[in-house]
Amino acid sequence: MPASLLAADPLLDTDDWWWQVLAIVAGKVLAIFVIGLVGTMFMVWFERKIVSGMQNRVGPNKAGPFGLLQTLADGTKLFFKEDLLPDKADKWVFRLSPFLAFVPAFLLWAVIPLGGDFTNGNDGTVTMFGYETRVQLVDVPIGILLVLALSSIGVYGIMLAGWASGSKYPLLGSVRATAQMISYEAALGLSLAAVLLMSGTLSTAGIVQGQDSLLDWNVVATGFIPFVVFLIAMTAELNRPPFDLVEAEQELVGGFNTEYSSIRFALFFLAEFMNVITMSAIMVTLFFGGPQPLKLGDLQLGGIVEDGNIFAWAGPLSGTIWVVLKTLAFLYAYVWFRATLPRLRYDQLMDFGWKLLIPIALGWFLVLAALEMVRDRYDGWEPLAITVVISLVVLGIAYGLFSLAMGVAKRNREQEGPAY
Repeated sequence: MPASLLAADPLLDTDDWWWQVLAIVAGKVLAIFVIGLVGTMFMVWFERKIVSGMQNRVGPNKAGPFGLLQTLADGTKLFFKEDLLPDKADKWVFRLSPFLAFVPAFLLWAVIPLGGDFTNGNDGTVTMFGYETRVQLVDVPIGILLVLALSSIGVYGIMLAGWASGSKYPLLGSVRATAQMISYEAALGLSLAAVLLMSGTLSTAGIVQGQDSLLDWNVVATGFIPFVVFLIAMTAELNRPPFDLVEAEQELVGGFNTEYSSIRFALFFLAEFMNVITMSAIMVTLFFGGPQPLKLGDLQLGGIVEDGNIFAWAGPLSGTIWVVLKTLAFLYAYVWFRATLPRLRYDQLMDFGWKLLIPIALGWFLVLAALEMVRDRYDGWEPLAITVVISLVVLGIAYGLFSLAMGVAKRNREQEGPAY
């Protein structure tokens, strides 16, 4: 069977379907499942400890050393709590919604390269039990489109949960989730389009392979702005502070999950924290080279450090260590956001998405497209410099016209007065 039909994994491009091949695939699936659950458990502990440190509190410290088992204790408690089902709820959709939020968070791990050697033009394949394969479950040719699809499905779980609860506060939370998804999905897609423009592929492994050095990392190659837009838009998509308006307890009691309890509430809880880990790994893959090392020049140290890779001693696990460290940096940033930034008002949330992020992402994508076109057709730096100057002038004029339109609209609203 051709590899292109089976996730482009060399392991599966064989006519010898022995039990070893199936065992390796099953082992990958089990590893992803365990990594997802254990990582989520530690993410809850990590967030509570970091926030408590920033707010000069102790945090969990009773269950297990340093409170490490507190999340396990909380999860066990939720399993044994009463599972409530409101009388006015749409029972089938009410039961289905937590899985629509939880399952996509797991499936996204399938397309993330979690290791492998991508340096010096290598394609990331490793030898495992005598077979060549990837440290990745699947590498579908349209991996990034799969990421967008699954991230959107996760929002459906929140929307349907609020609608199916038969209560006004969860319904308001689901309406907010709908508007928030529409507002920030466009900016997210445009920032992702910038990465695809520079990479020339939809494969996650292909995107990582093209980021062979620090200057080739997409955070640098795309000019940093698409990364900032992607980070902010993804924070809104994940309903993380300061964009957690779908579950604003001061306004909506608990938002979309108000009527949920026991294991169904736990699934929403797990999905939220797992999505933070998953999307952090996605950002590492798209903008920071994934398993690619942060090379320290041509430093060599007798097999311990090779080609500037300080984790060369780990062999095939070197890329995995880099993925973990880069992901931890983003997880800390998300906790930092939660501890320091106040929640936006809803009108600020909408204005920020439509009037700032989308114009910036679209304008910068057009600049990158123009530069790529000029780079392909002409040699030398002069055409690129002229293109940059023209692009900046056009963006400046567009910004001025946009600001003028916004000012006119604001004055008209002030003259008309409040609608209600």
